[in-house]
Amino acid sequence: MADIVQPKRSGTHHAVLAGFLGWTLDAFDFFIVVFLFDTLAHQFGVTKKEIVWTTTATLAMRPLGALLFGLLADRYGRRIPLMANVIYFSIIELLCGFSPNFTVFLILRALFGVGMGGEWGVGASLAMEAAPVRWRGILSGILQSGYSIGYLLAAIAARFLLPVWGWRPMFWIGALPALLALYIRTKVPESEAWKQHRAASTAQVLRIVAKEWKRFAYLVVLMTFMMFLSHGTQDLYPDFLKEVHKISAAMVANIAMIYNVGAVVGAIIFGHLSQVAGRRKGMIAALGLSLLLIPFWAFGSGLGTIIVASFLMQAGVQGAWGVIPVHLNELSADAARGLMPGLAYQLGILLASPTNSLQYALHIRFGYQWAIAGFEIVTILTLATLLWIGTEAHGRSFVRSVQADSSHSAA
Repeated sequence: MADIVQPKRSGTHHAVLAGFLGWTLDAFDFFIVVFLFDTLAHQFGVTKKEIVWTTTATLAMRPLGALLFGLLADRYGRRIPLMANVIYFSIIELLCGFSPNFTVFLILRALFGVGMGGEWGVGASLAMEAAPVRWRGILSGILQSGYSIGYLLAAIAARFLLPVWGWRPMFWIGALPALLALYIRTKVPESEAWKQHRAASTAQVLRIVAKEWKRFAYLVVLMTFMMFLSHGTQDLYPDFLKEVHKISAAMVANIAMIYNVGAVVGAIIFGHLSQVAGRRKGMIAALGLSLLLIPFWAFGSGLGTIIVASFLMQAGVQGAWGVIPVHLNELSADAARGLMPGLAYQLGILLASPTNSLQYALHIRFGYQWAIAGFEIVTILTLATLLWIGTEAHGRSFVRSVQADSSHSAA
């Protein structure tokens, strides 16, 4: 059996860390708005429903970023597009803090979506291509947990900084990720897999994705329901705790910190489980945990029950998500790995972008508890079915073997 070319350990470390930090900071910039619904509505003189809609605008614009930065990543390498992406979303986030009115804020949040959409696909392909095959599962979980860490940092900022600094500095903090570009420039090596499979043109990348249209369509549907899962259990949950359980904003921020720790733990555990049991079985196991927790998560009473249920709920939700970076990259074509996973991911976001507005409308009609519970029961059962009938490429090599290269040279 041919020896597989594996990235150097230092390269793996830097590539995964760059992807993790990029996704962490991106998520912080998105979720800070979740803790500012009431504050921003008051500041701009609009309804809370309109502020909630700005998150929909952000999510809806993410496919454009995935397309733009994904194509750049497949043509020109992972590093430069990732640096450009980080600088872009950092500048937009900074400008959000200077918004003079709701219209400007809405436009900036839509533009931020372009940057947010580009980061995941490029960062995930860089990290997964650098990761040794045997470590892909757990590193996938660590990479994806950056999303939960970003949410956690947003909760910490809302709990401790917002009361002292006010809302505008919450966005100004978003300029700090630009420093990550310097780290990527000096420490992160280019992907060996990209060097070996580089497409000759942008048109060739698009043709490869078109040729794989059935698999790509399956990934888009899968990611749509994965978005229903995560955004349907996270984005409005702080507001749910305030309205239904009359929990103070400070305590809501504390609970968000706790359940995001659960999310990180779940992503790593189930990411590792997928390395042993397979990608689909690992995700289905995580979904099963979340399904069991819904009665306590949505209908439980008492602060202790809510904290434990939300911790375990997010362990299951983000446990399933922890497998996504490696699962999508293993199922993607070699020459289109910068574009295909990220675009499928973000098209899923586009299709699921009304999640917050839909759940908010359902809660008015059926009550918050039944709105979030019913929505997630349908989502989880659909996801389990999609995974059961789907496929995976567990352990697939991204690079050519030394033996194959030697034989080719000898010939």
